Amino acid sequence: MLIGNFNLSEQETYIIAEMSANHNGSLQTALNTIKSAKECGANAIKLQTYTANTMTLDCRKNDFMIDGGTLWDGKSLYELYQEAYTPWEWHKELFDYARSIDIDIFSSPFDKTAVDFLEQFNPSAYKIASFEITDYEFIKYTASKMKPIIISTGIAYPQEIQDVVDICKEVGNHNIILLKCTSAYPASLTDANLNTIPNMAEKFGVVAGFSDHTIGSTAPIVAVTLGAKVIEKHFIIDKSIGGADAAFSMDAVEFKKMVEEIRATEKLLGNVDYSMDEKKQKNRRFCRSLYVSKDMKKDELFTQDNIRSVRPGYGLHPKYIEQIIGTKAKKDLNCGDRVEK
Repeated sequence: MLIGNFNLSEQETYIIAEMSANHNGSLQTALNTIKSAKECGANAIKLQTYTANTMTLDCRKNDFMIDGGTLWDGKSLYELYQEAYTPWEWHKELFDYARSIDIDIFSSPFDKTAVDFLEQFNPSAYKIASFEITDYEFIKYTASKMKPIIISTGIAYPQEIQDVVDICKEVGNHNIILLKCTSAYPASLTDANLNTIPNMAEKFGVVAGFSDHTIGSTAPIVAVTLGAKVIEKHFIIDKSIGGADAAFSMDAVEFKKMVEEIRATEKLLGNVDYSMDEKKQKNRRFCRSLYVSKDMKKDELFTQDNIRSVRPGYGLHPKYIEQIIGTKAKKDLNCGDRVEK
């Protein structure tokens, strides 16, 4: 599967820097964030495309107020989205700039109007946020644009995950990536349950990845060892600028270190390989083999007392010791001579 020019089947892990609200209302900060994400080694920068009006109602009834111990308790949904959204008039400049410095860019639309708006930029993919997974009509519409579709599964029941996979396939879009996600901000390590990643790939027949809201890089690194092909992490240039998502985002130093650790992890994982290369073959000289351990005369019998399995490995393989014991020496032998057939 291709996302832009990136081949998920052949290349390393696809790492997404999620800008979300971390532009903090500044276009220049948004541009600087894209530049920093590129410098940190991200494969892509991801935006969010919505307005407060496309997300919710401007209402302060109890249903629309945030509570429950979140970072945003006390605000209405409308107030949060009004603070956090990325102005639509910025998008062209952000897409153009990202492409000019060769970092992939796409967005999470949150309704059909956002999809229609984003289509003019020909994004390389669409991302469906966890809380939109129940909006089947919206997912069908987004999938119908035939871009790779990346879907976070944080609050979904298994049947809902199967439903949205089926919906994408029904419109002919088989380029589906499901992201294991814990929809808590921040999320605890004990709630990550990363063993779900390989199961998700097998159960739903898709590419699997990880959208991470934990603190630090441990979870995404472990996710890669479990087969995650896509990693998404909230990214901010510097947490000191604040903002709605700053508390659970990685700053530039942390993100760069995470990318380096993921790339090192990929090298460690390598491939399934039992081959005997030149280096391994050379090092076999340090393994054990059969050597004469006492001086012997011609026709003297080999016994446990006069041959041993020792290092180095130039003599006969130790597996032959039982065949050798009880046979006669063909010539005089000295301690340290190789046992040979």
